[in-house]
Formats: sequence, C-alpha cells, structure tokens
Amino acid sequence: MTHKIAVLPGDGIGPEIVEQAVRVLRALDQPFQIDEAKVGGAAFDAFEHPLPPATLALAKASSAVLFGAVGDWKYDSLPREFRPEQAILGLRREMGLFANFRPAILYPELANASSLKPEVVAGLDILILRELTGDIYFGKPRGVRTAEDGPFKGEREGYDTMRYAEPEVRRIAHLAFQAAMKRNKRLCSVDKANVLETSQFWRDIVIEVSQEYPDVALSHMYVDNAAMQLVRAPREFDVIVTGNLFGDILSDEASMLTGSIGMLPSASLNAAGQGLYEPSHGSAPDIAGKNIANPLATILSAAMLLRYSLDLSPLADRIEGAVRKVLADGLRTADIFEDGTTKVSTSEMGDAVLKALR
Repeated sequence: MTHKIAVLPGDGIGPEIVEQAVRVLRALDQPFQIDEAKVGGAAFDAFEHPLPPATLALAKASSAVLFGAVGDWKYDSLPREFRPEQAILGLRREMGLFANFRPAILYPELANASSLKPEVVAGLDILILRELTGDIYFGKPRGVRTAEDGPFKGEREGYDTMRYAEPEVRRIAHLAFQAAMKRNKRLCSVDKANVLETSQFWRDIVIEVSQEYPDVALSHMYVDNAAMQLVRAPREFDVIVTGNLFGDILSDEASMLTGSIGMLPSASLNAAGQGLYEPSHGSAPDIAGKNIANPLATILSAAMLLRYSLDLSPLADRIEGAVRKVLADGLRTADIFEDGTTKVSTSEMGDAVLKALR
C-alpha cells in the first residue's frame, strides 16, 4: 500500500529540519508518495496567500502531513488573514484536526539540560492532549469596537469569545481517557472553572464522560495551579487534557522540562486518524539557514506520523530508537549542548540518526 505524505516545510528553519525528517522517512524503504508544497510566508511570497488552494488540496488528499514551521518578522505588518500563522489555523479548521497530542519525555541523557534539577524531572513522561479547533482562538464574535458600557464607555476595546460546544468537549475527553488507559490510567483535566462559565461546562462534560472509564483516575486542576505544579512536581502528571488556550501555554511550559523545545514532537488528528505532524517549536528566523537548528523534534514527529496515521508502529519504534542512540552517543545540537558532549549541526544530526537507523 502506498501512503501519501504531504510535506509542508514552511518558513525559517522549517525547510532545514523537515529535510532531515524526510531523509529518515525515505531511508525506511517504504512505498511512500511524498509530495511537497509551500505554506506560510513562503506561500504568501509565491501565491499571495499563506494557505493556497493547491496546498490545502494536497494536505486533505494525503494520509498525513509533515509540517515544518511558519512565520517571520517581515510578515508582521500584513493583515492578519494573510500572516503565515493563519496557514496552520486554516489546516486545523479545514482538516478537522481537533486533537493535539504533545508528549513531553525527558531522555536520561538530557537530564542536565532541563531547566529544573535532574532529581525533579528524571523519568518525566507526560502526554498533553490539547483541543485544537474551538475555544477563544476560533470563537466569534471577535474584533475591535467602541465600548458601549462600562468604565471605558466610548473608548476602543478588543474582544474575543471563549466558547465550546458539547460535542467538542466530549470527543477530546474520550481520546484523553483512551490515551490514559494505555498509560498509567491517570487523567488530569485542566480548566479555570472557578471564574469561567466555559470551563465549568468543560469540567461537567469531562465528569460525565469519565463514567465510561471507571479504571481511569480523573482529577481536575485550575490552569494557574497546573502551571505551578508542572515546575514543582511534574512527574505527578500522566495525561493532561485541556482546551486550546490553556493547552497552548502549558505544552510550551512542559517543553522546557525536557531540555529543549527542539526535542518535542506533536500530532494533530481528526476523527478519521488523518493527522498533521510538526515540531512544537516555531520557525526561529534568527537562526534560519545556519544549519544549527535541532531536527530531532521533527524526526520524532515523523515517527508519530507513522504510528498514529499510517499504523506503522514498528517503524516508529525504529526511529525513536535511533534518536535515543544518537543522544546516548553524546551528539548534541547547540540547544542541548553541554560540556562532555559533541556539538553537531542540523545535517550532521540527521546523518547520525540515519546511521543509527541502519
């Protein structure tokens, strides 16, 4: 069976890191059909839109999408609908990618690279499930208007709407419980139910869904407390499920527990298992073209692609094993380099993973 994979490198360091992940996929000697298209700022430069129709069509027709990163300061003056970041939001919306799986795993060799003491983070293995297509990022109405009441009546105000429909909460809750069943059977739902009606609604639905998973221990935590506990006692967490806004913040916080955001892959899935796979970091235009970016998050994202969308877990295991080997061999890109290890470039890290894979 030929699996179609859409490759969207994007901007900044995106092309460099995606190149290494594609090299790894091709080295598996599988019948992959890999097609590339422009997205983000690169697509705007070529087609005057960050998500051209041809790119969207390619993504929707593929079994999975391997995505790099989008964004550059030079596009900040564009109208919001033409900025590179709109491409990823558009893909999530058009492909129905409602569930973001973001693992935060600390490899033993990187314990000293974490921002926390090794004894606090050693053995860390957290899975964060973030709902992707609802919440304040997509809620309407939104915009800028003149305030009609309140202490600043007559002044301009910006506003966004936080909202969730019951089916949106139920489907991400089910996935979270199912993920917890495959791990340590502990699920923490993060919200702000003490002040937000949307969060209380979220909590009520999660509790209802929990009745179908009696073997999973469900807990609840306010987002501010969760942010604190992630740096106080991160190993207390197993699976975390939360909304779009809170998940965006907490998953980036969790990334620093692992030594570098350059180590964190992610998967965004729809109901059919079709997914978009990308590193958790951004486009880092300040280091683009310097061959110093860490490609491991993107390579690990390719492994998630094989596992979740193509049902090729043995191949995903091979890639993850190769990454563990290069780390055990002491190879490090600049973001995770420390005394006693060997600093390598983006392409050299790709070479090392390919060698370990073989």
